[in-house]
Amino acid sequence: MELLKLAALDAEDLTVISAHLQDAVLNVADLTFLAAEHRFVLALRRFDWQAPETPRRRLAGLHFERVLGVRTRGLTPGDTSLSLLAITFEETEAPSGIVTLLFSGQAAIRLDVECIEARMKDLGPVWEADSRPGHAAPASGPSA
Repeated sequence: MELLKLAALDAEDLTVISAHLQDAVLNVADLTFLAAEHRFVLALRRFDWQAPETPRRRLAGLHFERVLGVRTRGLTPGDTSLSLLAITFEETEAPSGIVTLLFSGQAAIRLDVECIEARMKDLGPVWEADSRPGHAAPASGPSA
């Protein structure tokens, strides 16, 4: 099996990384902001959406460069597990903007970045997952 390696230099690239990391799980202890290096790093256990019939997870690393600041909402050091829902980008003053990592339970991490520069890489270990992540169907609007 080939290890997945992805880079993001724009919002479209970041959307691809977000799709591969949807439903990844991690602990607050797996997050690190290296302020002197302007780098934000995290280790995740991503669900392998491309896996055959047997659901599995892979250890992966993700890092963002050119990070000027980090803010969090709804995260506490005692959190044992977070589930990543999506990674978004909102441009402020091109090419600067805000990268947001959105987690279940309305937790979020906001990265103020000079520009998008991110890399994701599988780190090797693979194991069978208990099940496939499930998502509730969106509520339908009022009928006419």
